Amino acid sequence: MAVDRDQVLRGAAALLTRKSTATMDEVAKAAGISRATLHRHFAGRDALVRALEALGIAECETALDAARLDEGPAPDAARRLVREIEPAAGLLAFLYTENQLFEGEELHHGWTRLDDRISDLFRRGQLSGEFRIDLTPAWLTEALFGLLASGAWMVQSGKGAPKDFQHMIAELLLGGALRPGQAPHSPAPQNPAPQSSATQIEES
Repeated sequence: MAVDRDQVLRGAAALLTRKSTATMDEVAKAAGISRATLHRHFAGRDALVRALEALGIAECETALDAARLDEGPAPDAARRLVREIEPAAGLLAFLYTENQLFEGEELHHGWTRLDDRISDLFRRGQLSGEFRIDLTPAWLTEALFGLLASGAWMVQSGKGAPKDFQHMIAELLLGGALRPGQAPHSPAPQNPAPQSSATQIEES
């Protein structure tokens, strides 16, 4: 029976996003194939990780396209980006731990494309007066990637609910990025937490 490489790759991604230390034997078992068959598609762990890197970058670029980053208020575009990129967050979290992907001269040019497009969003928000200008677009871009990875780990570990992912990531990011006095334009969460008495006093 022919083995679909893309299917094997996505199976590996599903496993490694849950267990980043999984061995090639475990990847093969999860894909329902032999270690030899897996090796025919990916010569070793490094080749597999590089293929997952390309997959993660492609999924992120698709998310950026869907988020329409150049349309409407910049904070709204940032929220759309978090929503569209959420399905790839687990894979990003795994790739984030693979230091060899970001060292030396072998950095995949796709990461630079992603950085540039997201940085352009933050720069647009700064020029429009929506985002504070003392935080550089590069810092805000890295903060977003870090929050996405941390949020994915939270959900995978059971410490956070999947339904909270988008709201928590977007509000944490924008809570630091928005210029003082800017309206958050944030939809209220479905089940907002009860306010403390101190909060109620401050709002009254």
